[in-house]
Amino acid sequence: MTQKVVSGEELKQTALGRELTNEQCQLLAKACRRRMIPNGETLFSEGEVSETLFVIIAGRFAVSRDTGRGFADTLHLLDAGNLAGESGFLDSSPHSATLRAVGDAEVVTLERAHLEALLVDHPILVYKVMRAIVHSIREIIRRMNRQHSELLSYINPNIGRF
Repeated sequence: MTQKVVSGEELKQTALGRELTNEQCQLLAKACRRRMIPNGETLFSEGEVSETLFVIIAGRFAVSRDTGRGFADTLHLLDAGNLAGESGFLDSSPHSATLRAVGDAEVVTLERAHLEALLVDHPILVYKVMRAIVHSIREIIRRMNRQHSELLSYINPNIGRF
């Protein structure tokens, strides 16, 4: 697992940097690291606790959950630009799924303690990062609600029709 520094310009192209000024991106980039994740390697596992936020900058990750039947179901694929580990980053809750690289991938990592260190001197930057996280979580909820409705319609085509 290789780690190297991320640039402010690179961070500006991510979900975290979209609302930030160039100067804020440079500052936040100093708190982040870039990791190369080889094909098939696990980024994190279901049930693990981590205070790290991940931003996928290249490649894809399969999101899977243990079925209790001896294998895991793939629920979704995350692409470049997506965030991962939001809940654990916010409140140290265990990961609800396992993420495994599908092909070689790169992520930007941000530790919660590193973001909190910016809070006193750069509250607007921290606020904008938190907005990006909330936006990501809302998109996950929207996708899950849409999939739930589609599944219900598949199971019973008469649901919702009068």
